[in-house]
Amino acid sequence: MKNRIIFSLLIITCFFACKPSLEKGSADQKLQAKADSLLSQLTLEEKIAMIHARTKFSTGAVPRLGIPSLRMSDGPCGVRMEINLDNFDPIGWGNDDGIYLPALTAVASTWNPELAEETGTILGQETRIRGKHIQLAPGINIHRSPLNGRNWEYMSEDPFLISKLVVPLIQGLQSNGVAACVKHFALNNQETNRCTVNVKADERALREIYLPGFEAAVKEGGALAVMGSYNKFRGQYATYNKHLVQDILKGEWGFKGTVISDWDAAHNTLEAGNDGLDIEMGTERPYDKYFMAKPMFDAVKQGLVSEKSIDDKVRRILYVMLKLNAINEAPFDTTGMRAKLAIPKRCMATRKVAEEAIVLLKNSNNILPLDISKMKSLAVIGANAIAKHSFGGGSTTIEARYEITPLEGLQKKLGNKVKINYTPGYPQTLKSDWQNYDNTLDTISPKMIAEAVEVAKKSDYVIIFGGLNHNFKLEAEGVDRKNMKLPYGQDLLISEVVKANPKTIVVLLCGSPVELGGWFHSVPGLLQNSFLGMEAGNALAEVIFGDVNPSGKLPYTFPKKLADSPDHALGEYPGKDGIIHYNEGLYVGYRYYDSKKVEPMFPFGYGLSYTQFKYSDLTVPKEIIGSSDSVVVHFNIKNTGQYDGKEVAQLYIHEQKCTFERPLKELKGFAKVSLKAGETKTVKITLNKRAFQFYNPAKKAWVAEPGIFDLLVGSSSRDIRLKGETILK
Repeated sequence: MKNRIIFSLLIITCFFACKPSLEKGSADQKLQAKADSLLSQLTLEEKIAMIHARTKFSTGAVPRLGIPSLRMSDGPCGVRMEINLDNFDPIGWGNDDGIYLPALTAVASTWNPELAEETGTILGQETRIRGKHIQLAPGINIHRSPLNGRNWEYMSEDPFLISKLVVPLIQGLQSNGVAACVKHFALNNQETNRCTVNVKADERALREIYLPGFEAAVKEGGALAVMGSYNKFRGQYATYNKHLVQDILKGEWGFKGTVISDWDAAHNTLEAGNDGLDIEMGTERPYDKYFMAKPMFDAVKQGLVSEKSIDDKVRRILYVMLKLNAINEAPFDTTGMRAKLAIPKRCMATRKVAEEAIVLLKNSNNILPLDISKMKSLAVIGANAIAKHSFGGGSTTIEARYEITPLEGLQKKLGNKVKINYTPGYPQTLKSDWQNYDNTLDTISPKMIAEAVEVAKKSDYVIIFGGLNHNFKLEAEGVDRKNMKLPYGQDLLISEVVKANPKTIVVLLCGSPVELGGWFHSVPGLLQNSFLGMEAGNALAEVIFGDVNPSGKLPYTFPKKLADSPDHALGEYPGKDGIIHYNEGLYVGYRYYDSKKVEPMFPFGYGLSYTQFKYSDLTVPKEIIGSSDSVVVHFNIKNTGQYDGKEVAQLYIHEQKCTFERPLKELKGFAKVSLKAGETKTVKITLNKRAFQFYNPAKKAWVAEPGIFDLLVGSSSRDIRLKGETILK
């Protein structure tokens, strides 16, 4: 009797333990069944209407079945202002302003998955408020070249860091009943010739560098949409590339959602029909003449495209709509939704992201944080001190609810306690039209530099806000930078100012590396940040004056000069005769600098703090059985300084001997740890199977070779504090 009761309890326990997964599976099956039912009621004309645009940002609807237009909006820094149905001109409603979020490179600089999720949640709320179904974000293309005009929109040079941040971001976004559209799939790593360039990359580089972020977004994050990229891959356009879309995305990864073209990225009806594109958007021709409109209808009638292929596209669209409860949706109350959300709370959440995204690169003699009680005057120099960036950059253009500039943040922080002396220092003119700036990057104003020098002389301290902006020739969609140099004569400006006042701090605004002039050795303090969103000025003031201890780490390598970058040293940029060879293979970012012993200006993962951290007591398993699902690594970190702070501990692996070539080290784990002054914490990082594997093209599989692995724990890719060994059997 006793055994029977125990057995019954085990059965009940098993039932309830298994029930969530069973319900999830059956729920998904029900959605698929509903999609099939709706699909069976559609005519071919109605199916075709659903797979291409009917306005700039929506598809065709089928009102008789309650199937709406799919409404989309750009991101990822916020929801784009409303535009006209058939062109990109703003409507000017006056109520389409929104939260201006930090750029994704800034989010990556936090190395904080919780803040990535918070960013996604806010973006999803904003998208929902505006009555959209799909947010065209996040962008996760690899930082291959420092010159890419859209690097600031993406996250990192490292696929593992991207993977660990994109998953919570997508989950946060989609928790609001909208779909994330992860982009740009794939190998969209430059803006120069982006619509025509043919990328040649080997299969290992594809699988180990350029695809892991997308794989995680789909398989772990559950992204409901993927946007194809403009470029070609091995001769076929990526937006309907059979190997990328059919074989890998929909085949190997089991992606059930919809593949959307980038705007004007479709070029061929038959390939789009047969090789996996589901929705065509933005083609510059009348909607009925889109490649997937009447030409597709005709191709089906002629037997050139199977109607089963069209059914697959529509089924995926219906699946997404059903996941979003969009079928037979009630009219959406955007005004009421906006009123219900706590706007100030969400604005403050963006400040938290901005604060943790700021990277301290140099702090000689502990010049930072500045002490208000020890100054009477402060020189603030640089056009970026007053520039607002929310209205630029291309598809990320938004109407921010507000945007606090660095000067405004400092004024609020200092009040009447310190006199602020401001001068622009260099000529920077920004316009709302992101493709039409009336300034030149090489303009130097001796008069403005002279004025800056005079202001610096009469002030106790100097802060120079320089770097880049959303000038069409700098960090914006459509064009890459021509070099890594600071524009507008900033090198000369900084050199002259620091001569006039050695107590000078430089704050760089840039989403990609910039070449630092000779002034770097004379300037005692250097901070770097990407575009930080609506609370940028307040966040910077908090860090500069020590209310917040900087904890950002670089998500990319800062080379000393452009020629040191692997795309220039080993590969090609921007390509020749319409083709670009990724000859550097796996050696992207720090994998190149560390393996080939090239000294960077600042390494991947680098970032200082106002306090110090001591690592100790690394514990690793002596051996790992190849079938093990995970490996746990433990170590201690102690805050040995006087400030509370946060440290990003990074775990890299290195296989001592392998029949396949592997980089010197690869990031496979990290943890952001908050420590009070004097506090010690034990950190646990778990490595999964993939951490020890590489992609074997011959086997078309991820494999691991038995051998000895070094487990390297440190504060950056070049600052390894602890080292252990484990044997993989």
